[in-house]
Amino acid sequence: MGRTLAFVLPVVLVLSGTLAVTRVNWSGSPSDPVLTAADTAASAGTPRAVKRAPQDVLRDKLLTELQQKNPGVALTHLQEAVNGRPSLAKHCASIARALGEAAVRVYGPTRAQSYARPVCDTAFATGVAAAHG
Repeated sequence: MGRTLAFVLPVVLVLSGTLAVTRVNWSGSPSDPVLTAADTAASAGTPRAVKRAPQDVLRDKLLTELQQKNPGVALTHLQEAVNGRPSLAKHCASIARALGEAAVRVYGPTRAQSYARPVCDTAFATGVAAAHG
């Protein structure tokens, strides 16, 4: 645990303080229909289907992307979804933490940590550390 903390803490500090978000949509209109496609898929089906919360739909979609592509793609889409739909901001850290935990299961702790970036502060790195420790 000490080694993990010694590795993760400097990375978390660097990522939280010095890196900038690589893709920011300043126009206010979403350029990638990350949530729109997920909402459509969730609302399709029988009229009695239970409607899932937007943050749950987004989290599940991003977890699938993490497995099919990589954590970097999922984190980029998380940032874009939050930028396009600010009401998701309060769920951003919990989604990023879930992505970090899943990344450890899929890629192992060292490789998962290599994808960390300051989306929702350091929540992804926190999830990696929690899953590894």
